[in-house]
Amino acid sequence: AKELHLFTAEPEAIFVVADMDTLPEHIFNSQALVFAISQPLTRYLHFVESVLQTSTDAVLEQQTYTTFVTLLAQQTLQPKLDDRINQALLYIEQNLVEPLSINQLAQVAYLSPTQFKKLFKQQLGTSVLQHITKLRMERAQALLINTDYSLQIIGELVGYNQAAAFSRKFSQYFGMPPSKVSK
Repeated sequence: AKELHLFTAEPEAIFVVADMDTLPEHIFNSQALVFAISQPLTRYLHFVESVLQTSTDAVLEQQTYTTFVTLLAQQTLQPKLDDRINQALLYIEQNLVEPLSINQLAQVAYLSPTQFKKLFKQQLGTSVLQHITKLRMERAQALLINTDYSLQIIGELVGYNQAAAFSRKFSQYFGMPPSKVSK
């Protein structure tokens, strides 16, 4: 408060100014000045923006801040990604329920399939299909824990039309069937 804050950002960047006494240790010790943030934190920040524009409730502000700090501490610091890969990642996130192919994602990224796979692996350290599977399985696990949806519905929500195919992939990924995940 009452301090002059100076910063610069790319015009399309979204940024948050938060007065914090401390940062999570992994961020404080990082050499990265700019890093990508997770989709949940991004969505939370949009929510916070709308809440803070309409509310002056001190308790709500404190709870909002506490949740922000918790999500910030969970961030895996990643370097800023190539815009073409970011476009593909956004497309994957928004279309996780749909069948996704390398050719389709390469078109989204304006790259050849070979260039896309190479740049994706270089930027994220994992293959495109491994990344899609990871996102699908993490979302499925969250749905299993936090909803009462059937295995068929959860499978469909993460891109598997057949419950058996979903169960098989989930079991391979987590080492246990989805029916064993407890709430």
